[in-house]
Amino acid sequence: MAEEIVLLVDDSPEALSFLTDALEASGYSVLIATSGESALKIVEKITPDMVLMDAVMPKMDGFEACRRLKASPAAGTPVIFMTGLSETEHIVHALESGGVDYLTKPINIDELRARIRVHLANARSAQSARVALDATGRHLLAAGPDGRLRWMTPQASRLIADATGSEPDTGLISREIAAWLATGGGEAQPGSEAVLALSDAGRKLFQLAFLEKTGAEEFLFRVMPANPVGDDEVLRKHFAVTAREAEVLMWIAKGKTNRDIADILGLSTRTVNKHLEQIYVKLGVENRASAAVKAAYVLHDI
Repeated sequence: MAEEIVLLVDDSPEALSFLTDALEASGYSVLIATSGESALKIVEKITPDMVLMDAVMPKMDGFEACRRLKASPAAGTPVIFMTGLSETEHIVHALESGGVDYLTKPINIDELRARIRVHLANARSAQSARVALDATGRHLLAAGPDGRLRWMTPQASRLIADATGSEPDTGLISREIAAWLATGGGEAQPGSEAVLALSDAGRKLFQLAFLEKTGAEEFLFRVMPANPVGDDEVLRKHFAVTAREAEVLMWIAKGKTNRDIADILGLSTRTVNKHLEQIYVKLGVENRASAAVKAAYVLHDI
């Protein structure tokens, strides 16, 4: 098993030397940054498993460095703050910046080791859960208490992109979730699937069905089309196809490949091909292009 990488960010040579020796003796591979700027440059090239961040540094402090890190591809990396500041407002600032924990200097090495182990284990569990969700093909996303997106499955991203015609606007989604949470929406009972509709310039884009609030202060949503019984239901009734065939036909009309459709619907490409064979017969066409044209014509007229 590869050594876990810890990025140590501190502008004090003494602290860097002391902590590097202690962490390497514990079996970790240590990367060193003497400023927030250099830490962000390192993270652009290497994603560490853990970041130990000094809060007080010149130019860019640890709080700002953490906020920027949380907006990068390394957003899932846990950050533990280390500082001599111990007032409640500083602790709150560290956590609001995206930190998972806070240690006051002088650092107790045994305590630091224990906290690193706990947060690395939590990060691994979270990553495993996300990989499992991706594999099942579920259209899910999660946001924090402030509405900021923490993660999104590829299937959810594709559905949103198809609905909006562009890459997901995370700012719009975060603002809508934050406003909804501010009205107490997050207090809904688990499984109630309270629905949050997102629109732009009066055009319905998609819906977020609230599933539950997790122990990690994450709010979990299922992404759904703006009209879940819309296009596919129209096609089902018009062409007398099955519900699944209607779904396949709808995505054909949207220009998706068989592999894309398989990913979106959680099917194998072989199953998609079998559905296509039945669709061609029922629509009286010989290929997917003709089926797409027929479906698009029906949907355009609705």
